[in-house]
Amino acid sequence: MALCQSRWRRAKKGAGPILLHVIARGKIARSPEADLVARYEKRLTWPVKLTELPETGGKIPAPQTPCKTVLLDERGKAMSSQQLAAILEQWRDTGTREARFVLGAADGHSDAERAGADLLFAFGPATWPHLLARAMLMEQLYRATSILAGHPYHRAG
Repeated sequence: MALCQSRWRRAKKGAGPILLHVIARGKIARSPEADLVARYEKRLTWPVKLTELPETGGKIPAPQTPCKTVLLDERGKAMSSQQLAAILEQWRDTGTREARFVLGAADGHSDAERAGADLLFAFGPATWPHLLARAMLMEQLYRATSILAGHPYHRAG
């Protein structure tokens, strides 16, 4: 039993942070939301990449594998910050190299995209403007990684 625990600890200790890749349709331009995205991008200690695509078309860069895909979708699961942190921790500890968080165009995601996703994630049942959802996602990624680091930013309870 002790041998299994030490192996788990060794594997966990050696696991590096996941690339958090936010892929969004539409340009954010200069705006208060862009300032929030930039603020949380600077605060994140995990590697982060932001990819903006046109409303239609555009090429998504090839993923680092293994990769997980999260679609922000109104039909998705609303989760607490602790639940999101636990998912990122599990993915990190099992060797996931990249987690892609995809914000769709105005019409959302196709059924095929939903079926191919590892997780459908929602900020509750309300519909949010894309630029605000992008800023909220960046804050939640910062909060989740802060929880995993034991940083006092998140005050549970």
